[in-house]
Amino acid sequence: MKSSTGRWVTGGHFFDRKSELALLRNRVIDRNHVVLSGQRRMGKTSLLQELGRQLNQEEWLVLFVDVEAATCPEDAVADIAQAAYEHLPRLSRLKDGMKHWFNESVDELDVHNFRLKLRANLDSASWKRHGDRLLQDCANSGNPVLLIIDELPIFLTRMLNEDKNKLRVEEFLSWLRRTVQSLGEDSPVIFLSGSIGLVPLVNRLGISDRINYLDAFRLGPWDRKTSTACIDELAATYELEIEDGVADAIYELLGVGIPHHVQSFFARIRDHSIQHELDVVSVNDVENVYRSSLLGASGQNDLAHYESRLNEALDEDGYLIAMEVLAEAAVEGSFTLSAQESLTQQYRDSIDQLRHRIPSVLDVLVHDGYLERRVDGYCFASNLLKDWWTARFRGHHVALTKRPLRR
Repeated sequence: MKSSTGRWVTGGHFFDRKSELALLRNRVIDRNHVVLSGQRRMGKTSLLQELGRQLNQEEWLVLFVDVEAATCPEDAVADIAQAAYEHLPRLSRLKDGMKHWFNESVDELDVHNFRLKLRANLDSASWKRHGDRLLQDCANSGNPVLLIIDELPIFLTRMLNEDKNKLRVEEFLSWLRRTVQSLGEDSPVIFLSGSIGLVPLVNRLGISDRINYLDAFRLGPWDRKTSTACIDELAATYELEIEDGVADAIYELLGVGIPHHVQSFFARIRDHSIQHELDVVSVNDVENVYRSSLLGASGQNDLAHYESRLNEALDEDGYLIAMEVLAEAAVEGSFTLSAQESLTQQYRDSIDQLRHRIPSVLDVLVHDGYLERRVDGYCFASNLLKDWWTARFRGHHVALTKRPLRR
């Protein structure tokens, strides 16, 4: 097992998640469509890639499509077609079907030029027709097909922010549902995933029925036992001598066993041992690395990913509310009902439907793993995220309940 930060892993580098893999595999075999959710850095993409690798060794054909860069339905359909095109040697029937798309053979086109040519033939009037044909050809391919569409919520949110209305979002989700249901048992099995939540998005737009054919699957964090076992295995792989208690100290400081954070912490521990020529890593070294590295400049650059994803998940007003909530929860310890009322008073004249927007933003922050709801309000679950946000806002954040009310 190798240390991995910032990229998905499969095979021998994929750690744990045996039960999740088994559960998801059963859903695929039973031909259930799935929406996979879970907070950031939880390893959703790695889990899906490993599932795909295992199914590829059987009779399944797995199409992995990342639509993060898509700006419209035409782009998304072209991305799905490109993923299918890369598997043409195993999709002879799909290959025959693609000839009708261009009225010529596709043999001489490489993957890049195929996508360019297809995308040039797609517009707002034709993408549904081509998309229908594509999924129909997959259904008739002779192989069972798993279609994984990753980062779908980012794509949908981009369209929403561009159009300022939900029409294209609703249209795309309605098309996908209709097409999949019309194909019945022969349909490709659909898995939807992303680093921002699909469920909060459709709930906010009032179109949750567009994904009611999907089986919800939530990917949770590692527990203490799994997190410490990962640290111990990584240490053994790199022949890094660590004291008893080091793995537990790492977990305690993190607070939550988010796989990426566990991996990132180990990578910095290893760098620290090399830089200081340590024979043995101690518990004191763990504390030093946490403060100087994970909460330092390099660590904050890594955690800035969380803020950028919020910016993609929310509109301008929603993002402003989220920053206020997170600053309050970090510096004051929780975002309470009193703080919520003060926030409402603070922005009541500048943000429309504020009393409805704040609960909507809180749903996103909880779903995507920033906060959890407790008796005393909304609090950070991850010590690392709390400490990062505290370091950023502590010097200038004024508690919401202590701000003067606008008249």
